[in-house]
Amino acid sequence: MVRNPERRAALADAGLRVLAATGARGLTHRAVDAESKVPTGTASNYFRSRDALLSALGERIMERFAPDEEVLARLGAREPSLELFTDYVRYIVERTTREPDLTRALIELRLEAVRHPGLGRALGDTLRRGYREDLAFHAASGLPGGAFEIALLHYALDGLLLDLLTTGIDTGFDPDEVVVAFVARLVAPSPSR
Repeated sequence: MVRNPERRAALADAGLRVLAATGARGLTHRAVDAESKVPTGTASNYFRSRDALLSALGERIMERFAPDEEVLARLGAREPSLELFTDYVRYIVERTTREPDLTRALIELRLEAVRHPGLGRALGDTLRRGYREDLAFHAASGLPGGAFEIALLHYALDGLLLDLLTTGIDTGFDPDEVVVAFVARLVAPSPSR
């Protein structure tokens, strides 16, 4: 395999743009070549098969979604509070909506992972790692709740992002208002599960 990490990353970024724009059906090596403006065959030199291309896109998207360590440090230095948790969730929403096509590509990858077990395992592992990182931040920050509440948060945020970045129910609610309500209801005392 060709070893040029910068070109590999650029090809993967082009693949994510193609995936976001055309869906999984439009994702071909030729489409990635065209989007990258490189000679035909370049993408297949880096990603020998469609599965290899999809796996590389799964890896790359998580690199690009990685949180900024400085932002996490600033948030983590604050006193535990409802406002801290709200700001943390706002940061997740900001990170995942800053580049809408990137989140659309992730949604496409998650759907494609259902049909490709290898991608499903790899992407699932990556998504679970993100969940564990959120859980670790939550615990280290002394915020209330635990694994179940962070899972609920992920389920709620996935729905919000799906609605914001695809055809949605268009309720007219401000996404920040929704985030504030998520957090307030998530950390409110509730009856035992």
